Amino acid sequence: MNVTFPILELPEEIQALVVERVAGNSFTDLYGLRASCKTMKALAERSRVNHFYDLLSVPMRLNMLPELLKTCYAERNPSTLYMKGVQFFFTFNLQEEGLAFLKLAADERYECAVYTYAMTRKIFWGDEEYFACFTTESVDRIGKLVRSLKWAWGMSHNDKFLAKRDEFI
Repeated sequence: MNVTFPILELPEEIQALVVERVAGNSFTDLYGLRASCKTMKALAERSRVNHFYDLLSVPMRLNMLPELLKTCYAERNPSTLYMKGVQFFFTFNLQEEGLAFLKLAADERYECAVYTYAMTRKIFWGDEEYFACFTTESVDRIGKLVRSLKWAWGMSHNDKFLAKRDEFI
C-alpha cells in the first residue's frame, strides 16, 4: 500500500521547518525538494534556509557560487564559519580570528568544528575544555572522516600546523 503525506496541506510554518531540515540533511535532497513544486521552491529560497546547509557536503564537482557563500556567511551558517575559521587559522596564520570562527561553529555543535576547535586548543595551548562535547559515536565518526581526508593534510597550511599535523590525525 503506497501512502503519501500531503505536505502542502500543513501550515506554511511547518512546511518551512521541513525545508530547513531537508537543507541540513543534504544539498541534493534540498534541490530535489525545490524542483518538486513552486511552493517548495519559494520556501527553499527563503534566506533562513541557507543557515542549515552543510557546505562540506556539496559535491566538489559543483562550484559553489560566491553569492551562496556570502549568504551563508551572513546567516552564520556553521559550515561556512568552520571553513572560514580553518582558512584563517591554518592558512593565513590569523590564529585569533580563525579560532573565533571555529568557536562560533563549534558552539552551533557543527561536528567538524567541535573536533577542530577542541584539537586546536589542546595541541596549541593544552586546553581540554571542549573535549566534554564529544560522544563516543562522534569520536568514531570524526576519526573515520579525518583519516579519510589524507589528501588535505599537505595543502597550504602554515608551518605551525605542519609541525603538529600528526597530532590531529
